[in-house]
Amino acid sequence: MLDKLKLIEEKYRELEEKMASPEVYNDPAAVMKVSKEQKELSPVVEVYRAYLRHKTAADEAKVLLSDSGSDPELRQMAEEELSAQSAVMAELEEKLKLLLLPRDPNDSRNVIIEIRGGAGGEEAALFAYNLFRMYTMYAERKRWKSEVTNINETELGGIKEVSFILEGEGAYSRTKFESGVHRVQRVPDTEASGRIHTSTVTVAVLPEAEEVELEINPVDLQIDTFRSSGAGGQHVNKTESAIRITHMPSGIVVECQDERSQHKNRERAMKILRAKLYEIEREKQNAAIAAERKNQVGTGMRNERIRTYNYPQGRVTDHRIGLTLYKLEALLNGDLDELIDALRTADQAEKLRASEEN
Repeated sequence: MLDKLKLIEEKYRELEEKMASPEVYNDPAAVMKVSKEQKELSPVVEVYRAYLRHKTAADEAKVLLSDSGSDPELRQMAEEELSAQSAVMAELEEKLKLLLLPRDPNDSRNVIIEIRGGAGGEEAALFAYNLFRMYTMYAERKRWKSEVTNINETELGGIKEVSFILEGEGAYSRTKFESGVHRVQRVPDTEASGRIHTSTVTVAVLPEAEEVELEINPVDLQIDTFRSSGAGGQHVNKTESAIRITHMPSGIVVECQDERSQHKNRERAMKILRAKLYEIEREKQNAAIAAERKNQVGTGMRNERIRTYNYPQGRVTDHRIGLTLYKLEALLNGDLDELIDALRTADQAEKLRASEEN
């Protein structure tokens, strides 16, 4: 591991020199490229350099201890110093192991989230709205930009389905574990007897694809325009600004009607289509990921779930890691960091176990 870290630090030094050179400094594209590489290596290099500092201090303490003529008091101080430095080094080694795990190449991307009501009718649609609100409030906390691309509302304020984009640092890396079936247990407002109902909502999380990665042949597209519409006459547009794009080879259909501009709707619809096709390509390349994603999202039935939101008890339980938090209201108001950090930590621990076994 230390040999690998040494090579990474050498690479980082080379990048620092490149950044200071005139040929890079005067070329904005080159600056962006080098800066991106530096940013990726920086967390590893910072921890590695801290490790080296503590190792130097530990080595100096060892030298004092190896001197048989050292003053007893000095030797005791050296023993304490060595013990303290060794403890810090052990912590930094664990951090470095995690930092050296293979990175998800999509972690730095923006994300497209799709939410659909599952089992439970109107109650599922109302909870789909709750989840949509939860994610957009979380985006506000993270200072990400959110854009709704398509929404199908119900008369009672629920959402049959919604697609939206989150743009910002770490958007995909922090939301990718949200894919799957979310189950809610609560008493609906329309339930006179006070009986608890169980409903489900499915969430799909897709990394946004860059245009250079995927070429779409215009011949493969059927593009239709229609008038935007919403529940109760909301957002009705008298012009045909809404866009429906059908990708003939795959059968994927994408609609976008949130903007009054046909051009903007078309642009956003293409962005979602590109992400969906990119996801298909990813799944072709990695059958294991495809199987896992299919298992996570499931069919939206009540017995399939990654997480349960229990209103009477005020708790949220993530079944994948066995974590229960009694802070339902805070979570639904976008306070998701504790839950997401736990999921990321569990994922890292699993990857670490797998790397050590191999």
